[in-house]
This record gives sequence, C-alpha cells and structure tokens, in this order.
Amino acid sequence: MASAALSAAIPRLQNGDRLTRAEFERRYDADPTLKKAELIDGVVYMPSPVRQEFHSRQHFDIIACLGLYRMTTPGVEGGDNGTLRLDLDNVPQPDAFLFIRPEWGGHVRIDEDGYVTKAPDLVAEVAASSVSYDLHQKLNTYRRHRVKEYVVWRVEDDAIDWFVLRRGKYRSMSAKDGVHRCTVFPGFWLDAAALIQGDLATVYRVLQDGVESQEHEAFVRKLAAIKSRSAKLGQR
Repeated sequence: MASAALSAAIPRLQNGDRLTRAEFERRYDADPTLKKAELIDGVVYMPSPVRQEFHSRQHFDIIACLGLYRMTTPGVEGGDNGTLRLDLDNVPQPDAFLFIRPEWGGHVRIDEDGYVTKAPDLVAEVAASSVSYDLHQKLNTYRRHRVKEYVVWRVEDDAIDWFVLRRGKYRSMSAKDGVHRCTVFPGFWLDAAALIQGDLATVYRVLQDGVESQEHEAFVRKLAAIKSRSAKLGQR
C-alpha cells in the first residue's frame, strides 16, 4: 500500500514534459502501465499506440535481421527497446541496436542498474515518415553521442535510410547492387527493398551471404583475438 501511495504522489509522464534524467526515470519507474517513453534533449516523447501494419511488423523483421547477425558473431550483443543512458538530458529507447561487448573490444558499458551507457555501435528505428523525430531530434542526439551507424525505416514512405558517421556528421550510405553493407559490423548485409516488400527469403539469403563472407570471417577473428588478450590480462 505504501508503494502504491508513493506512485500516486509522483506526477505521471506527459508528452512534451521538460525534465532531468533523474526526474524522468523517477516518473517512468513509478508508472507500471507505461511501455515506452524517451527523453531527448530534456524533452519527453511518448509514441502513439503501435499498429501492426505501420510499426510492429517492421520492428519484428528488423529484430530478426539483427538477431541472425548476432547469432553468427561472437562478442556482438543486441537490444530491443532497451533504455540508453546517454547523458543527463538524453534517455532514448531505440527499437533495436547492436554493440560490441566491452571484453571483446567495445566501448559500451552496462551500469550497476543494468542500463546501457554510452552509445551502441548501430541503432535502428522504425519511423512513420521523414517528418518523424527519429530523423530530426533523435538523429542529432545519436550523432552527438557518436552512434556509428543509424538505420531508419520510414514505413509510410517505403524507404530505409542508412547513415554512417564520418567526421562528426551523418552521411547517407547508398546501397551497392541494392544491398546495404554495414561498415561497423562487417558481413551485416541488408537488402532494403526486399525487407520493405516483406520478402524475407531474399533478406535471409543476402544476410547469409554476408555472414559467410571473408570480411565477416576476418571480423570474427579480430574480435576473438581481442577477447583472448583481455582474458590473459585479467589472469595477471
């Protein structure tokens, strides 16, 4: 009863609230019915209910792609709607992300509360269209925090934007022969047109080609060597 009374005394999150990270997390934790809210540059964003045909299915398919790559690449980990503690004004909750674990050479850390701190290497978002805050406020936040690659699926526009961070700015990465080839995760190849059309057989085949490529094999060896050195240093 005391816990319920405490929750009732804490104001509920509202779209557009301007809060510190501490207050944002306090209100988020106090509302067990809340599924998703984000703090971007000190402003609270709360998405609309998720529709199957304009977000849920696309989200599921993106997760499947990242999951396949994670399964075949030791040292790489992913997240689905995980909260990122980037700084005191930015607590996004991206649809999906990938990162290299610290002991395998990655810079991401997991804090004592179990949250990801510092930016993942790749973030993927499902957005309605080009006017979405995913391509404006959040894009700038991810750029400042040096997310190396940022993928946005604009569902209503039937388009996928792939941004690569170069010299502090995001540059659009064009598809080669219709396939986006990730730079931070070698071998992660994505046929954007097939994904948009729901042709998952083609998406899977292209992904398989990527994880069977020489560049992916070299990346796996590189991560394994870093992990081995880390283990030896830890034994000293």
